Amino acid sequence: LFQMTQEQYILAAQPNNLQRSGCAPVYPVGIYGWRKRCLYFFVLLLLVIMIVNLALTIWILKVMNFTVDGMGNLRVNKDGIRLEGISQFLLPLYVKEIRSRKDSPLILHSDRNVTVNARNDLGQLTGQLTVGPESVEAQCQRFEVKTNDGGKVLFSADEEEISIGAEKLRVTGTEGAVFGHSIETPHIRAEPFQDLKLESPTRTLTMEAPKGVEISADAGDFKATCRKQMQLVSTEGEIFLNANTIRLGNLPLGTSTTSLGSAVPKQTVYELCVCPNGKLYLSPAGTGSTCHSTSNVCLWS
Repeated sequence: LFQMTQEQYILAAQPNNLQRSGCAPVYPVGIYGWRKRCLYFFVLLLLVIMIVNLALTIWILKVMNFTVDGMGNLRVNKDGIRLEGISQFLLPLYVKEIRSRKDSPLILHSDRNVTVNARNDLGQLTGQLTVGPESVEAQCQRFEVKTNDGGKVLFSADEEEISIGAEKLRVTGTEGAVFGHSIETPHIRAEPFQDLKLESPTRTLTMEAPKGVEISADAGDFKATCRKQMQLVSTEGEIFLNANTIRLGNLPLGTSTTSLGSAVPKQTVYELCVCPNGKLYLSPAGTGSTCHSTSNVCLWS
């Protein structure tokens, strides 16, 4: 044993270029030195990154409340996507239908305005509804407001006309309703115990109907007042005044030329006379007609 150990020591002490005859060269296999330390360092760094990444993923899943049904307030079901609470969209939203829960309203908030657009298959704009801070604008071919069941159109508007289908149109403003042009209606009626007033402050007021215009006051008076002339014209028919008492006030009184300068007794009965131009005047009644003697009133008109 001692001899074998001494021989191995002698062989190990010999120079590297000296080799024993009949033995193959020996080459080292593996990673040694600084390369080995770098490899261990990168493996350790990769392990740390994996642990941090896994921890961040678990934290994000916990914070965002990811579940098998969705994420946070977002739930995905067979009918679509359901959002709970307040949702904010930074980019345009393209949806087919937006509905709220049965027990809560649908509220849309915006710092500037809320715009809803409708487009066709070609991407062309067919309808637009804009709710702004100062106005609400609707741009479409036809705008309609219907009842709850959708069977009756309450209001509709297009380029040609505006139609109101409600049974009653109520105007509560102090200035009433102002129309720039003519209106067509079968009936105009005021509220109970309220007056009805049709007025044109600076122009004329015209009421026309092919079959007639009827103005009636069943429980009150009818009064027509003008500043200049009031004309009642019937081109083909007649003017019919039907009342128990017909009064014509402020008619001029005709006087006879023979009675000028003489005392005239108190007169209580007068005769109604008509000038050739249609003017009416009163003449003191006598045993016969006195219209001819007092016809000087016709000369003044």
